[in-house]
Amino acid sequence: MEMETKDDSLKSQIAIRCAKAAVLLSSLKTSQNCNLRAIIDHGNEEREIMKRAITDLKIELAKERRKAKRIKLCGFVGLVMVLLSLWSFCLILATKY
Repeated sequence: MEMETKDDSLKSQIAIRCAKAAVLLSSLKTSQNCNLRAIIDHGNEEREIMKRAITDLKIELAKERRKAKRIKLCGFVGLVMVLLSLWSFCLILATKY
């Protein structure tokens, strides 16, 4: 009889420990899910910020390329004008002599 009482009390203690462990695991799982959702939401925000930054950089790159093309075009036009001026000067000299 005394052994049965000890076994019953031991089983009760084990049941209580298991219940506490189950509650603890359940609360951990819930907090992990909340944390995971927060991380995912934070990740989405970071992703959106990165997309905006990439878009801004692409626009800036396109502007810089356009500016570089204009500079090249201006340089080419300047070179053509210098060549035309020299050619005109040579023609003037050739017609005078």
